[in-house]
Amino acid sequence: MNSQYDLLKKLTETYGPSGNEESIRHLIQEEIKDYVDEMKIDKMGNLIAIKKGNGTKVMIASHMDEIGVIVTGIDENGFLRFANIGGVSPYISLGQRVQFADGTIGVIGMEHLEDMKKLKLDKMYIDIGSKNKEDAMQKVTIGDVACFYRLYTTLNDAITAKALDDRIGCFIAIETLKKIKDSSNELYFVFTVQEELGLRGAKTAAFGIDPDLGIAVDVTTTGDTPKAKAMAVKLGKGPAIKIKDNSLLSHPAVKSLMINTAKDHKIPYQLEVLEFGGTDSGAIHVTRSGVPSGVLSIPCRYVHSPSEMVSKDDVENAIILLTKILERDIVL
Repeated sequence: MNSQYDLLKKLTETYGPSGNEESIRHLIQEEIKDYVDEMKIDKMGNLIAIKKGNGTKVMIASHMDEIGVIVTGIDENGFLRFANIGGVSPYISLGQRVQFADGTIGVIGMEHLEDMKKLKLDKMYIDIGSKNKEDAMQKVTIGDVACFYRLYTTLNDAITAKALDDRIGCFIAIETLKKIKDSSNELYFVFTVQEELGLRGAKTAAFGIDPDLGIAVDVTTTGDTPKAKAMAVKLGKGPAIKIKDNSLLSHPAVKSLMINTAKDHKIPYQLEVLEFGGTDSGAIHVTRSGVPSGVLSIPCRYVHSPSEMVSKDDVENAIILLTKILERDIVL
């Protein structure tokens, strides 16, 4: 693994569920400090990195947070009851390991059920190996938050890890920051908080920045696995330019900007229509009097699982495409 992907390994393995982004934010700060003119952290916890210019004000948003679980109760035998933070599936979570901020590891188990169709989070618990409630409370208390615990792994051209949603977007933004040679635009790279809880960080950051244009960098699902839901996005066929999701109809001018840039530089790309979900651009585009917005999406299998998967080719082409977009003299 080269040094570039060493960074992605650190990003994915760092703890950072929604509302607990401090560690991942510090990692990003250290990585980009020599490539920006100014950095600040707003009241919500968004990290805003600025490359100054006199042209169009562009906000590039990648969210730092990942899905997780929050402790709601501890029983007399030391088992933890929990609720979700973001889109956590009971079926995907069963038998998985989770990690708390202090490094405590637990395993997700379930009560006995005759019918697995009735499996819900309130029928599940986290086992941290405690003897009783008092023992468990030495390590964990009500309100503590955990994320999935899974190591970064390469599979030929693919990468699988937890939290690629959206540490891969953060990685692409960081690498783009490093590569941009000359841009007349005023660039605001925003590493947002609490996207998984409703695009919260992007909403407040966009209000404060008041950009002329918004681009989110996030993952999207694929239709290329056996008997998958039909979708015209595949792993390894290029980054996807979003047409629509449940939070956004991409602005025609932003969509054209992205497509034309890809064509001009012969960068492979796909077009994405997502029938569910949303990204930070869903909040950005309705800020103040409106912000023309779009999304650069990374095809990702097994989204919201501990083993999300992306293609290195798609990632590298996304970095090239975003760099070329931001180096243009953007006029909407």
